[in-house]
Amino acid sequence: MIRALYDWTIRMAEHPRALWVLAVVSFAESSVFPIPPDVLMIPMILAAPSRAFLIAGVALVSSVLGGMAGYAIGAFAYESLGQPILAALGKAEAMETFNTRFNDFGFWAVLTAGVTPFPYKVITIMSGWTSMPLGIFIATSILARGLRFFLVAWLLWKYGAPIRDFIEKRLGLMFTLFVILLVGGFAVLKLL
Repeated sequence: MIRALYDWTIRMAEHPRALWVLAVVSFAESSVFPIPPDVLMIPMILAAPSRAFLIAGVALVSSVLGGMAGYAIGAFAYESLGQPILAALGKAEAMETFNTRFNDFGFWAVLTAGVTPFPYKVITIMSGWTSMPLGIFIATSILARGLRFFLVAWLLWKYGAPIRDFIEKRLGLMFTLFVILLVGGFAVLKLL
């Protein structure tokens, strides 16, 4: 099923209404859909580099709105919707422990999930379930998703197809390392 969704997403990059499809995929990925919008963004930007930042902007706005839907699922429908979604992702068992510590690290959790390969939808649902302040959630989502989508757009706009393999295979790792170094740096400063 995941492969069929992936193949469908790739085919949609060539659709005349690809920006609308990207908006729907970006929105849904932030709360329920398993395929990241990058899969659609990359071929769209390679096909029309002059629209790279428009494409990133559509992904950003739609993703943050989808994140707010995920937040609402967690806040108002965790038992009926959020828990089954997280169970399908294999994350249900850790939720109770996670809940008690989540808001202490809420900014970092949203930032990390927003830029790394960690499923952003897990954090959007958890943010609502744990009653993370909505303003912090939205601001951090804009920062994280903007960083991710606009960096991908800039790299593709600047370097074109040759950078595609790096983005698809290593950019998630680079973002993960960046977040680890950033958090580690703040931890060291706190100890000094």
